[in-house]
Amino acid sequence: MILSVDGVDFSYRSHAVLKKVRFEVQRGQFLAILGNNGAGKSTLLKCLNRILSPQRGTILMEAVDLRRLTRPQVARRLGYLAQRPEGGRMTVFDAVLLGRKPYIKWEPSPTDLAIVHRVLIRLGLEDFALRYLDELSGGELQKAMLARALAQEPRVLLLDEPTSNLDLKNQLDVLQTVKRAAAEEGVAVVAVMHDLNLALRFANKFLFLTGGTVFACGGPEVVTPANVAQVYGVPVTITRLNDVPLVVPL
Repeated sequence: MILSVDGVDFSYRSHAVLKKVRFEVQRGQFLAILGNNGAGKSTLLKCLNRILSPQRGTILMEAVDLRRLTRPQVARRLGYLAQRPEGGRMTVFDAVLLGRKPYIKWEPSPTDLAIVHRVLIRLGLEDFALRYLDELSGGELQKAMLARALAQEPRVLLLDEPTSNLDLKNQLDVLQTVKRAAAEEGVAVVAVMHDLNLALRFANKFLFLTGGTVFACGGPEVVTPANVAQVYGVPVTITRLNDVPLVVPL
């Protein structure tokens, strides 16, 4: 088990956001965190990345308590894509190279530079390498920040709404890239997603959050019309099109 979350509670002041959250992720799994707005999805991701500190519970990364790791050690293990990535006066190449910072001692090695080039090509960003982040569209910036996370060569990849600024083609391209990293490199992916159909198409494990608690967790069998209706308050049916599950609101 690469990531184990047990009994995590988190509150902002007196407002409880997460309550006794418990789940596990294996190497190579793609876990989609699902739920309505305010369910605690992004907060959970920030707890996993140690941006926030839970008041109770444990988060184990390869059987090591995340709290015992230094920030560079966390960065070598966990890649993180925030919900609203920030641009700046930095080239795409330099931004992606920052993903190698946990490994760089004095200056980037040929290996570091090769990894950056490979990731840029992987995400179709090689022609943007010398563009500045503040010159990019929202979708291009999202892909550049994903490239930086992949350049870390993480064992766990945390994604907060990774397709929110992308058009349909880029949504499919990005999620296919992530799915391939899980399948071919054994990366465990944990992604907050709002699009149930994209989640069903690419993920193989699902965690429903409601009111800060785990409503259901498991494989595709937990994505049922009854569970979706209970979590989202919308009646749906689930059909298949070309052998791909499709959630249709009624």
